[in-house]
Amino acid sequence: MITEAFYRAGHPAPKLGVSPLSWVNEVLHELGAGTTAEHCLNEAKQAGFEGVELSRIFPRKPDALKQLLAQHQLKLISGWHDGFLTERSVAQELDAVHNHASLLQENVADVMVYGECGWMADNALDVPLSTRRLLPENQVAAYADRLSRFAETLYNQYGLRLAYHHHLMMVAETLPEIRALLSACSPSVGLLLDTGHATAAGFSYTQLIEEFADRICHIHLKDVRLDRLQQVRASGMTFNETVLSGMFTVPGDGGIDFRPLAEFIARSGYQGWMVVEAEQDPAKAPPLETVTRAQRYVAQHLLPANV
Repeated sequence: MITEAFYRAGHPAPKLGVSPLSWVNEVLHELGAGTTAEHCLNEAKQAGFEGVELSRIFPRKPDALKQLLAQHQLKLISGWHDGFLTERSVAQELDAVHNHASLLQENVADVMVYGECGWMADNALDVPLSTRRLLPENQVAAYADRLSRFAETLYNQYGLRLAYHHHLMMVAETLPEIRALLSACSPSVGLLLDTGHATAAGFSYTQLIEEFADRICHIHLKDVRLDRLQQVRASGMTFNETVLSGMFTVPGDGGIDFRPLAEFIARSGYQGWMVVEAEQDPAKAPPLETVTRAQRYVAQHLLPANV
């Protein structure tokens, strides 16, 4: 069993980063409108984080991004890719990802977050959660094969591990869907463990640890206000409405029990990134105050020295 002694012996501990989603929303552009990259990065560093994920407000030229991050002494953790392998060939997806993967590679990221945006209903984030379009079971195997081959090439060409993001409204939302997909994929397909999306989808994130611990290569630390989750499900809200309602929040502000995750990190020797992420309205949840509180919570409750 790997415990705190593993890290004291000189092995790298998990790295703690933050998503710019606390400052600006990637879809709802009115949230955080006018926020600059410099402002976001300055506050991320001030709050005590080591790195950030990519954001629409960051430069897309590798050298410019590298220089900006260096000015704030922050690392690039990863970046989300809108994947369409439910519809595209592997060759088409590799063409689509080239500029993005090159940006991550040149800024020394280790993982790329893959979100499957194919097979979604029109305006999928603005229709009720209950109307999600489901991928037919007879298409899962072929999709998993394309995903596996894409992940293998992504690593071979760019040195990036694919971190598959299970996500509300996408083709792998529920535990049975995630299980069916990952079981059909090669080991090249890693798993992004998102505590908030698991809870909101109706299952405990601990089940992903139990079944797919060896695939977990990236972690999003998102909390859920459970009373609002009940309201969301009862009222037929859309995904964007759940964001605006404040269902998601930072670790420590909701109802998720993070102790099993802390135990997993301590016993497994996980050395990847843990990323504080909460899709909230920055006008209601002031970013610096919110992520600073989250950083302290995670450092106290999830890092190995405190487990």
